[in-house]
Amino acid sequence: MNLPETLLSVRNLSVSFEQRGRRIEAVRGVSFEMGREKLGIVGESGSGKSQTGRAVLGLSEGKVEATRLRFQDLDLLTLGRRIRRDLRGGKIGMVMQDPKFSLNPVMRIGKQLVEALRAHEKVSASTARHRALAALEAVQIDDPERVYRAYPHELSGGMGQRAMIAMMLLPGPDLLIADEPTSALDVTVQQTVLRIMDRLVQERGMGLILISHDLELVATFCDRILVMYAGQIVEMLAADRLHDAEHPYTRGLMSCLPSAATRGRPLPVMSREGVQP
Repeated sequence: MNLPETLLSVRNLSVSFEQRGRRIEAVRGVSFEMGREKLGIVGESGSGKSQTGRAVLGLSEGKVEATRLRFQDLDLLTLGRRIRRDLRGGKIGMVMQDPKFSLNPVMRIGKQLVEALRAHEKVSASTARHRALAALEAVQIDDPERVYRAYPHELSGGMGQRAMIAMMLLPGPDLLIADEPTSALDVTVQQTVLRIMDRLVQERGMGLILISHDLELVATFCDRILVMYAGQIVEMLAADRLHDAEHPYTRGLMSCLPSAATRGRPLPVMSREGVQP
């Protein structure tokens, strides 16, 4: 696929951890490029998908190595701490899995949104407040004033996740990394949050990395899919060609999905036979 603009370029990315004198590789030799598109990274827990996203942001606790790790014209491997801080949350935003653990429980939502914006832009308090309310309205919150004054525990899971998305989009990032943004939400709220993200990404011309274990969700939402297993990318394909997947791991994941054809029958268990990372 020819990309008109490369936002992110990754070559031979590895993330490793030292544990009891042993080197554990969570990510091994991951390479991909993306532009202003919706890129899905899927795989089971422990496949390395979240660590890949954290490595891009400089949030991984492990040792990050790569032959190339660039965002636009910036080398992410050699950035100074101050530039890295300005980039994180500014040009690259990240929506975490559960708002209960991402939002500060003792700060009102509005104060957190204003803080996120003023960390990256020199704007007055009144301008920051106005933009924060507009961001809450953009994520389809009916009463932005109420949510602006609320504490995180006063919001539902779906409302809290919308507030998180608003916070990450306030500084106008070029790339948004969403790490399991809907896994803590019920099905109907999941679809609402995804539609909001889809609309905002298209309107703003951003790039989006959606990290998920839900293969069908990613296939319906993203443009391309990277399938990860044991820390490596085992398959890369267009989302609308998911059913043409050839790797045994991808085929195994697909066979475990419930459907009308399997109703009333036990779902198959994922087999590792013939699956090589």
